[in-house]
Amino acid sequence: MAFYLGIDGGGSKTSCVIGNEDRVLATATGGASNITRVGEANARESLHQVICEACDAAGIKPAELERACIGAAGAAREEIAAVIRRIVAEVIPGELQVVGDMEIALQAAFGAAPGIVVIAGTGSIAYGRDADGRTARAGGWGFAISDEGSAHWIGRAAVAALLREQDVSPSHASAKSSALFREIEKIWKADSLPHLARIANSQPDFAALLPAVIAAADGDDALAKKNLLAAGAELAQLAAIVVRRIFQPSHANAGPVPVAMIGGVFRHAALVREAFCGELAKLNFNLKINPEIVDPLQGALALARRSASAANL
Repeated sequence: MAFYLGIDGGGSKTSCVIGNEDRVLATATGGASNITRVGEANARESLHQVICEACDAAGIKPAELERACIGAAGAAREEIAAVIRRIVAEVIPGELQVVGDMEIALQAAFGAAPGIVVIAGTGSIAYGRDADGRTARAGGWGFAISDEGSAHWIGRAAVAALLREQDVSPSHASAKSSALFREIEKIWKADSLPHLARIANSQPDFAALLPAVIAAADGDDALAKKNLLAAGAELAQLAAIVVRRIFQPSHANAGPVPVAMIGGVFRHAALVREAFCGELAKLNFNLKINPEIVDPLQGALALARRSASAANL
């Protein structure tokens, strides 16, 4: 019996699945493995951990894995893919395929069919493929300059909004007394707005603030709600760029373009989903949005199985 492994390596967590030809045998989850964000040593620790835990749960040894597909943020760049390939090869002697996270997302959402995936996790990107195999992407250029609508973007924008609120009304304690500040305070332990600013300027993990922004929005905090709605609109704009590049106007008479949502921002933030779908509707494209949040991990496993089938032809 052949065994296959799929990995979804992100900026907040790394997920792993092991299966045979027709069923899933085990899964495991560990820490972040985005090399750009956490460095090679931390990425190695996370990748080795999830592989070994999944193999233990499946009752097999890593050497028994015939093929593995690793989807990772940034792995569309060969220099990043090469590092990931080397790290995983330290544990798995079988055939390895390393691809960008958008590749496994597209596979999970549509298989070989056309469509657009919009990923909103720690980072963000939109990626699509048309019926002729042409692909296009938008966003995903890194948290310092891009990743619009991502958890990092949301966290950073939330802090900026609080500090701007204080600038506008310095004689009032509205910013510090807001639900948004209180929720952020729980995570960053910031006891004042100046303290918050100092933390924000020390290269912190802005993505970790996503639960705080969601909790504040659920409590009807205006700044938090505005933030999440803006994130949804940004993600819709990324999808729109991909639509215009490869689906318009040639796809106009070919039926609706499927769109899938991927990642923790979409999964946990209803306001982001609402704004995303609403903004795309305003653009008057012929789109069909899947309301379910797609799990890209299954796409990694499918690609591992597919590459094995292709090799055996």
